[in-house]
Formats: sequence, C-alpha cells, structure tokens
Amino acid sequence: MNYNYLNFFCYCSTNSISQIQFVEDKQEFSRFPTKAGRRSLSRSISQSSTDSYSSAASYTDSSDDETSPRDKTQLNSKGTSDFCVKNIKQAEFGRREIEIAEQDMSALISLRKRAQGEKPLAGAKIVGCTHITAQTAVLIETLVALGAQCRWTACNIYSTQNEVAAALSEIGVAVFAWKGESEDDFWWCIDKCVNMEGWQPNMILDDGGDLTHWVYKKYPNVFKKIRGIVEESVTGVHRLYQLSKAGKLCVPAMNVNDSVTKQKFDNLYCCRESILDGLKRTTDVMFGGKQVVVCGYGEVGKGCTAALKAMGSIVYVTEIDPICALQIGFRLGFFSGLLGNKNVVTRDQLDRMKNGSIVCNMGHSNTEIDVASLRTPELTWERVRSQVDHVIWPDGKRVILLAEGRLLNLSCSTVPTFVLSITATTQALALIELYNAPEGRYKQDVYLLPKKMDEYVASLHLPTFDAHLTELSDEQAKYLGLNKNGPFKPNYYRYNHPSKIPLNDTQISDLCTIYLQWIPTATTYMFSLVQSS
Repeated sequence: MNYNYLNFFCYCSTNSISQIQFVEDKQEFSRFPTKAGRRSLSRSISQSSTDSYSSAASYTDSSDDETSPRDKTQLNSKGTSDFCVKNIKQAEFGRREIEIAEQDMSALISLRKRAQGEKPLAGAKIVGCTHITAQTAVLIETLVALGAQCRWTACNIYSTQNEVAAALSEIGVAVFAWKGESEDDFWWCIDKCVNMEGWQPNMILDDGGDLTHWVYKKYPNVFKKIRGIVEESVTGVHRLYQLSKAGKLCVPAMNVNDSVTKQKFDNLYCCRESILDGLKRTTDVMFGGKQVVVCGYGEVGKGCTAALKAMGSIVYVTEIDPICALQIGFRLGFFSGLLGNKNVVTRDQLDRMKNGSIVCNMGHSNTEIDVASLRTPELTWERVRSQVDHVIWPDGKRVILLAEGRLLNLSCSTVPTFVLSITATTQALALIELYNAPEGRYKQDVYLLPKKMDEYVASLHLPTFDAHLTELSDEQAKYLGLNKNGPFKPNYYRYNHPSKIPLNDTQISDLCTIYLQWIPTATTYMFSLVQSS
C-alpha cells in the first residue's frame, strides 16, 4: 500500500490482544515519592490534557493545574478526605452531568428501583477500575443503592471526567482519579483503592485487567475473600484466560466483553458514533474523500468502518482473521500481515505516511501504535491542543497523533449514553450473580454471562423504543423445544449485525475472481493435510 495517499490511520481491532507495559518488578512501587520525583515522572506534554471534554469542561478551574491532586488536601461537605480528585469544588457540575446521563440510562435506573428494596449487594465491597464518566457514575451509584460499598479508580489516564469524579467523591464514594495522570499516578491510584486499612474488597470490577494484575502482584492474600471478578474488555479477558490456563486464577471470573449485549451494541454502535466525535473535536477534519486505513474488523472495526464510509471516506481494512476479512464486503488493502498485540502501527509505517496524516487508536491500551519509537531526538513533539500533538520529522513532515496513542473516544470526546447503559446493566447483573451464587456454582475459571441474563438486559432497554415482544404460544414453544420465557437462542448462536455494507457488481466480480484463484490452492493444501495425518 502506498502510504503517501493515506490521510489518517486508525487501529480498531477487538480481536488482537493488547499487553500493557506494567511497572517493572525491579522498580519498587513508591507510596510516598517526593514531589519532584512525581513531577519528573509526569509527561511534560500531558499538562494541557487535564480538562474534561464533557459539557461541564467550561467550568473546570485550571488555576491549580500545576498542583498534583496528590499534593492537595481536600474535604467533601461531609468532612471526609478518603478520595483524590482534581477539584472537589467541581462536584455540583459533575452532578448535573450524571443527571443528564440518567435520562438515557432508564434501564439501569429501572434495575436500581426493582432491586433496591432487596439490596442484593448488601455486604459487597467492590473495588473498580474503569473509565470514570457520567455513565459509569450511574452504574456506581446503582451498586451503592443495591447495598455495595465502592472504591474506584480509572483504567485510562486521560478518560476521567474530573467533575464526575468530584461528584462521586462528594457523596462518599472513594474515587482516586483525574484526567492527565502520569504513569506513576495511575498505579498509585490503584494502590490507594485496594490498600485501605480496615477495608478489604470482596468483588472486583475491572476494565483492562490492571486492577486484577495489581492485586495479584502486590496483595495476593486479598483473593482469599474475593468472590469474583467481572471484566469488560478484550484485553482484561485475555489475561484472565491466561491465568486460568496457567492454573493461577483463584476466583471465578465473568467475561462481560463477550456477552452478546456488550459485543453487538457497545463495541459496535458506541464506536460507530464516537470515532467521528473524537476526530471532529480534536482535528476538525472533513471525512469526505479521505483515505483511511482501519486495522481490525471486529465489532469495533465494523462500527468505525461503517461510520467513516457513511461520511464519504475511502476505507481500507487490514485483518488477520479470514472470517472477519470476508465480512468486510468492500476493497481490502492488507496493510499489515500480522495484526498482533503490540506495534500494529510501526515506526517504519509512520515514517512513510504523508504530511498531515492523522493517527489514532480505538483499542484499550497504548501499545498498538509504536509511540515509544517516536520519542527520539530527531523528532520534535509539538502540542497543538489538548490530546493533539504534531510529531515533526527532520524534513518538516508532520503527523498528527491523538491522545498519545491511547483510546480515542473516551480520551478526546464522549460516548453514547444509551449504549453504555446496556453494558453497565450487564456489569451490574454479573456482579449480583457472582456475589450471590451458591458455593460450587462457579469454579476458579472464566465464565460467560448466562444467556438468560443477556436477554434480560435487552428486555430492560426495549421500552425506550416502545417495543413489545411477541409471545410464543404453548404449541409453538413445544415445537421449538423452548421455554416461553427464554432463553431463546443457544450459546453458540451468532447474532448478526445490521451494518453490513452491500457489494456493487464490480466488488462482487473482484471477490469471485479472488475466490476462484484461492479455492484450488486451498483444496490442495487441505488434501495434503489429510494425507499427512
């Protein structure tokens, strides 16, 4: 592929696994580093990234941006200080953000009202590591309403909405997070959530696996009281399966990422809308006529590709999975032969991009793009605006890097509230299920959310569209061998998505030619495998 014609490049794969670079074992975690030490660890180009992009961003007080929240003593209106946020005075504006989110999360609010009297999470002590946004706040307050105690930190150094973190801290939730944390701050916040005298968690809600990793590494004895882990990202789920395979997973874990309601709605629709929002807010780019490479055609890639195509972009997609590649349905440009877990976008590819190319990431981590290779003396970094950097080559070429290669949508914009309501409801039910499951129901392994719960989550969201389900008759249910109340599909059923892009005659002809050329080779290969066995 000729990179000189590309306008921007987006990594979107949910099929590949991203490995976050953890703190090296030889670097002992310092609980009380010096102020100078913390400042030296902070990224100099991250300083202007401390204000939220939410609608309350205009209220953010930037007068104390130079002061780390770790150096400030803050009290909420109740006189407690068990939190660390950017500015507790932003709580009022954060509360308004949460109230707006509640209006489009009616299903989660409905679950809160239905179960509030029973308190199914009474006695639960949940430590969470997710994006801290208005939508997550609705989930956290739902867990509290159902009887849980919560301590929370952020899974991404740029995605925290400061005013929302302040609002949660104001009502007594111990939040340790702010937008623009350094790497050292990130691990310090996780440690503060877990390591609390007189308080020990018995449930974990994770997004990416960092919290689970930290507990395993620093506080393995905590798992003696942990009843279960709920994980919502492909990266974190992969780590759980690795632990399980190695025989090191000592508690049951629920894989929320691969639940139908997460995969087919959050991953697809959320990214389909938010990628455009993030790119527009940061670059004001016009999409029509732009040539785009999307790496990965999982549900995230499908959503991003559909949005970019709809805006008139010329989209090329790279894949390692032949089934996903077959789903693409339009011109394939196999930019990368190996869509792996790191360095999907390499320095060599960045060197060959045209002047003004935009590079961004829709994956969970920051290792998909080889950003480390850009921090060299011959390249100049120039901050343009919050979360937007020019990386300047010696010949004057500029590549626009968004969010330093981290997650674009939650770092640079917001995401659709209704879709997150689906995921948040799924997370809440998974926590309730694991916490209340009788001993022996779940072993030390990774489980998918029961299909009945997936269907229940979907049913809670149908009233938003004034939708009413048709009910099977007794005769029909008997004929199909189903319970009238579900589940209606077996676990192996694969739900289709409606974003399939139709092929034109030329594309169909091209694909037929490719298939006719490929079939004889594939057939010969398969026969050789049979004979060799």
